[in-house]
Amino acid sequence: MLINLSNHPSALWQPAQIEAAAVYGEILDMAFPVINPDWDVNQVKELAENYFRQCKQSLLNAGGDSAVHLVGEPVFCFLLAQLLLKKHILCITSTSERIVSEEGGKKISEFRFKRFREYKLITDKP
Repeated sequence: MLINLSNHPSALWQPAQIEAAAVYGEILDMAFPVINPDWDVNQVKELAENYFRQCKQSLLNAGGDSAVHLVGEPVFCFLLAQLLLKKHILCITSTSERIVSEEGGKKISEFRFKRFREYKLITDKP
């Protein structure tokens, strides 16, 4: 199972991203939380802990390879990824190529999915 914790529902993904996600089986979309910019890190940590519990529960009965696709507010993602990785739950993010064109004096950006990249904990061990 792949938990898609982002503001990008899998129904709107490009075919290449859906194909890359297929190795995880079913995709479960989980809406990314709205994070108040006035919150301090402890409030964001509390929210990350709540989402950690939700992800763990959702993955409880998932068979085979499982992962959490985590894309969004950087501090929340950093905190949640640490919690998940410490419990040996794979976390990934999407990488994309940005294609910029100009049309009528306006810049238009298109993002093309390239691959998933794993989050890793930094340890003293190689």
